[in-house]
This record gives sequence, C-alpha cells and structure tokens, in this order.
Amino acid sequence: MLKRILVGLLVVAVVGLVGFSVFAWRPAIGEIAPPASSSFSPELVARGEVLAGAGYCSTCHTTKGGQPFAGGYPVKTSFGTIYSTNITPDLKTGIGTWSEAAFGRAMREGVARDGSHLFPALPYDHFTKLSDADISALYAYMMSRPAVVAPAKHNTVPFPLNIRALQAGWKLLFFKPGRFEPDAAKSAAWNRGAYLAEGISHCGACHTPRNFLGAEKRDKAFAGAAIDNWIAPPLTAANPSPAPWDQAELVAYLRTGVSRYHGVAAGPMAPVVHDGLIKLPDADIQALAVYFADIDGSAGRAGALEQALRRASVADRLNVGPQNDPAARLYTAACASCHYNGVGQPNPLRPDLALNSAVNLDDPTNLIRVVLYGVSAKDGAPGVVMPSFNRFSDADVAELAAYLRATRTDKPAWPDLKKKVAAIRAQGK
Repeated sequence: MLKRILVGLLVVAVVGLVGFSVFAWRPAIGEIAPPASSSFSPELVARGEVLAGAGYCSTCHTTKGGQPFAGGYPVKTSFGTIYSTNITPDLKTGIGTWSEAAFGRAMREGVARDGSHLFPALPYDHFTKLSDADISALYAYMMSRPAVVAPAKHNTVPFPLNIRALQAGWKLLFFKPGRFEPDAAKSAAWNRGAYLAEGISHCGACHTPRNFLGAEKRDKAFAGAAIDNWIAPPLTAANPSPAPWDQAELVAYLRTGVSRYHGVAAGPMAPVVHDGLIKLPDADIQALAVYFADIDGSAGRAGALEQALRRASVADRLNVGPQNDPAARLYTAACASCHYNGVGQPNPLRPDLALNSAVNLDDPTNLIRVVLYGVSAKDGAPGVVMPSFNRFSDADVAELAAYLRATRTDKPAWPDLKKKVAAIRAQGK
C-alpha cells in the first residue's frame, strides 16, 4: 500500500512538473539584422526619447559613471541583487538582434527574446499598459542609441529563486497583462495622467508597498513604501503633509523638483524629476498632477493650507531670542538661518520645516538622511545646496529630529531615534 502511495505521488509530481514546464515555456523569437538608425523617422525617435524619460530608462539601466543604457545598475531586493541589462543595440551583449516584436514582448510580458522569463525588477506589470505606438517609439529610440559592449552582471538571487521558469508562477499569481483602459467618467487630462502614472512612469513601483513575494499590493496602490533606503510617501489622502498636494504644488514639484510647501526632490526621486520627467511636455506634467490631485483628494482639503501656514508661523517664532532648551539651541545654530521664514509665504528654496513632508511622515528616515547627507545642487533646487551634518553625533541628529517632530507637528514622537540614526548612518549615502 505504501509503495502504491509513493508511486502515485511520484506520478503526480512528474505530471505536475511537466504541466508547469509546458505552462512556463515561451518560444524564442528569431534574431534579426539590426535596423539602421536612419530607418526610423526623427519624429518617432524623438517621441521615444520622451517616453524613455518618462520611464526613467536611463536611471535604471546606467551605472554611476557608466555608458547610458549599458546596464549594470544594482536593484537590491529582499531576494538578492538584480542587475539591469544592456539595452543598447550591441549585437552580442545588448538588444541589437531583437525585433520590435521581441522588444514589445519583453516590455509587456516580461519575456526575453530567447523565451526566458524576466524578473519583475523590470516593471513589465506597468509597461503592459503601453500602446502599440508607444512601444514602437521606444524601440526606435533604443535602437538608435550608440551600441555599447557591456556583458550582463551576475544576479545574486539564490537557488531555486533564480530559476527563470518559476517567474511564470509569479505572473500567474500577480501579473495582469493588458493595455490601459481609459475611464470614460474622467477627463482627457486625468486619463493621460493615469496612463503615464500607471504605465510608463510606473509610479506604483516605488510608492506602493509589496507583499512577501515582491508583488505590489494592488489594494494599497500608492500607499507609500520603503525604497532604496528612503521612504516613498503615500500619494493618496493618507499623505500626512499638513499642506495639501494640490494640482499647482504637484506641477511645481514634478516640473522643477521644488514645492514651496513640501520641500525638494531628494534621494531616488531626484533623478525621476531632473533626469526623467524633465523630458516630458508641460501638458503631460499637468496631466500627472490632475491624476494625483484627484487620488489624494486635495480639493476637499482646501482649508487645510491656511491652518498649516498659521501653525508654521507660530512654530517659526519659537526660535527667536535666547534659547534654554539644548535641542532648540542646536536647531537655531544648525538650521534656523536657512529655514526661518517668519510671517508670510514660505520660501520655496528654504522649506518651512513645519510644512515639510519629511518632518510629517510616520517614519523619520527621509529627515535623518537629509540631515546626515544633505541635498546637492543637482538633486534639490537648482543651484541651492543643503550641507550635510554628518559630523553630528547620532545623539545630536536624534535630538534635532525629536525637536522638530515635537515643535513643528502635532504628530506622535518617533521612537528609538538614536538607534534609527545609527542604522541609517551605517547604510551610507
């Protein structure tokens, strides 16, 4: 009897393995002779360049100091490090022999030319929404780039998770292929913003929390998440900033990287604005703002701005005159000369910290990182630098963060700040 049971289990296992192999198999798409750059119209290539900017392709496919689009950028996950690939038209190490059909399948289905499944570090779960015309434009742009010889780096994903066929199971559970479907009840600008945000710009890849298998939690879209040792804040009504992220503030931030009420783009968001979105026309930036202003419900919080400005004005006056509190003296010496705004509208180049997003988040990570490492002229407001205070002790940074949280917000204190500072310092810049 036991032998029969074991044989039966073995048969089931073999049948299951064969069945899954058939399910996971994808055919290779034949190689082609690389098309000449001149075969693509300048208009199509230019459109592809805009889309590549919207998708931050260069950011993720270029190493620091490396050749554009040559790959090698490390994407650190809880399963190991996945390195981006060479997407220049090199024949041996890039995509020079890929047809448009192969390129489109990779973008929309996460399958390489040779039929192997790609890891979802490539956000094909967003790119699946792209139109045929946009896939064609992106292909034209990428195949018009200079070819770079750059062999793929070896990922550190351990066995058996590194078996590409298993990605078919991940897709079965979490991947919903299909083109973008406009919402007839919304405006053309809203739908354009949704197409960009949910598709090529894959905003949810950073701003949506993930489950234990690395898939976005669709029921918590744009609810905020940890990314590259920073916090990508919620883009919904759950965003804790006292000043609403209305359409005007979103346009200013996405276009310039500066919001007078919320601060500047820093960390992983800096290249999104300064290297990616900068290539989009103003109409697309407006469309993104329309979409996210609707999602965050800012229209229903119009009165919150005046209240936030009054509170900020009162908080600013706390640091006028002699200070007895050691934390207040530390703030006055290190911060107040730039961040004191007095009465009136905040200076967008010197954000009021009572309004600043980093001070109001549930997690102090972003504030601590900015204090420790500053904001460069390239990342923040054009030509404006916030110096780093990495010579401060962990206790100093913790004291400063606790003081700002207590005096600039009405939110609960952050716990274990000194330990948090030490951990972030250990991560490095």
